[in-house]
Parts: sequence; structure tokens; C-alpha cells
Amino acid sequence: MDKLGDMDLFVRVVKNKGLAAAGREVGLSPASMSARIKGLEDRYGVRLLIRSTRRITLTDEGRRFFEDCVRVLDAIDETESRLVSASQALSGQLRVTTTADLGQQHIAPLLDRFQQRHPGVSVYLHLGDGLVNIIEDGFDLGVRYGLPGDSRLISRRLARSRRVLCAAPTYLATQGTPRHPDDLRQHRCLVMVRSAEPLATWHFNSPGGPVSVPITPARLASDGALVRRWALEGAGIAMKSYWDVAADLAAGRLVTVLDDCTLDFEKKGVDGGADIQLLYPSRDYLPQRSRRFMDELVHYFDALQKGQ
Repeated sequence: MDKLGDMDLFVRVVKNKGLAAAGREVGLSPASMSARIKGLEDRYGVRLLIRSTRRITLTDEGRRFFEDCVRVLDAIDETESRLVSASQALSGQLRVTTTADLGQQHIAPLLDRFQQRHPGVSVYLHLGDGLVNIIEDGFDLGVRYGLPGDSRLISRRLARSRRVLCAAPTYLATQGTPRHPDDLRQHRCLVMVRSAEPLATWHFNSPGGPVSVPITPARLASDGALVRRWALEGAGIAMKSYWDVAADLAAGRLVTVLDDCTLDFEKKGVDGGADIQLLYPSRDYLPQRSRRFMDELVHYFDALQKGQ
């Protein structure tokens, strides 16, 4: 009875969101995968997965078992990492999720350098501006703007940030500069889409008080890096996180507008909550590779802020 093997197999099924995809990773047929999962359920007398032709869904027992399996496997991985710590050789896969702009400009180069120093570590970087379930999708670390909605995650602030409205100088030269949030109604605005919903109401704390402005999008995208590119091309005004456009602002490729206002996509975010957060599952053990990369993230963003 290979309990650890079954745990690893179950975690792969959940992370891959299906028996077939997990089976391809370990070289097992769908029929063999089904038999292994059924044997696991029979052993404990509980149903762990609800399977259909298109997807799998965790039961409450399956969700708890998945989290416990991840914790056990991480503890084993941590033990193995300690055995090779004398030679500083890190191994295994490091799975990181972050937003598109932040990932391309900051996290990807940092991971590149980390892997050059630790070639035994394989890297998976997920870039996406939508909501991500860090635990159930099997990520080791997340780097995101704002605090998590999942109480199972631990958060550590990496850098203070804020939202800014920005545009290319060429756009402002031809279309004018908004002086009040309501002026945005007359401008071409570049709007983010999150979870299939356009973030098309922008909220401000202006000198005259709180203002919410419904935006008529000139362009919409679910990718923050594309929104930034459009702004650089002079297509309109974008709301971006400061660190996504800091280099563009310093170089004069973009300029900010309505600097006397604080703003966000949500009313609750206007007075804060846009800081860069390091997120990770609340576990007793973290793989050594995760701890080492977390340290590098902290040092990197500390230096970035000091050089601001």
C-alpha cells in the first residue's frame, strides 16, 4: 500500500483539474487513474471527488484531504531539501502566480536569476490578472496587489503602491488633460476586465469629496500588460498600479493625471489596499526553494523602494 504515492497522485489530479491530465504526467491511463482514486476513496470510506465528463469537483472531505496531502508532501520535500542543504543544492518545482505587468517586468527576471543560481529548480510562472486560488491551483507563492480574500493565506507586504491614472504625452497633447474625475467621461479610457466583468466604474477621493465615475471604455482587455501597451501607444487613459508603470513614468513615456485624487477600481480600495503582497499557504512547512525565493523577493522590493 503506497500511501505517499496515492497522496501525490491525488494532489496531481486536483492541480491538473482532471484524471487524464494527471495520468499523462505519471504515465497512467484514465482507467488506471480512476481505479487508483476509487481505491483511495474505498480505503477511507469517503468520497473525495465528484467526477463528470468535463470536470472534477472536490467534496468537503476531498478539500481537507488535498490540503493535508500538500502539507505532508511539503514536509517530505523540506526534509529532502535539508539533506542537501550542506551543498546549497535546491531542487523541485517552484510555482509562482502574479499579474501580467508585474510578472513580466519584475518577477520573471528575478526568477531567471534565481534559476541560474539554482539550476536544480524548475520554474512555473503563471501570469494573469484574474482571480487565482493559490491553494487549490497548487501555487507555492503569489505576488499580487491588495490583501487576499482567502483566510488560509499568509500575506506579507513587499512594497507600498497605489493606483494612478496615466497616459502618453501625445494623447494629452491632442485630447487635453482632465482636471476633475468627471472630465473622464469625455476621454478615451482603457479598461481592465476581471472575471469577465469590466472594471468600468472608477472611484476617487477628490479634494471635493468622493466621486464615482462610470467609464465608457474605448478599449477593454483582461491583460494589464496590454492595457499598459495601449496607453504607451497613445490610445487613451489607463488606471494602473504604480509599479506597473514606474519605469515608464521615470522615462517620460507616460505621465500621470488627476494627481490630487486617490483612486481605485473599488470604493473600498480608494484609501489603500493596492500594496504589493507576497501570499503563500498557511503551512507548517515550506520547501526550502520557496523560502529562498521569498527572501529574494523581499530584498528586491526593498531595494526598488529605496531607489524610488
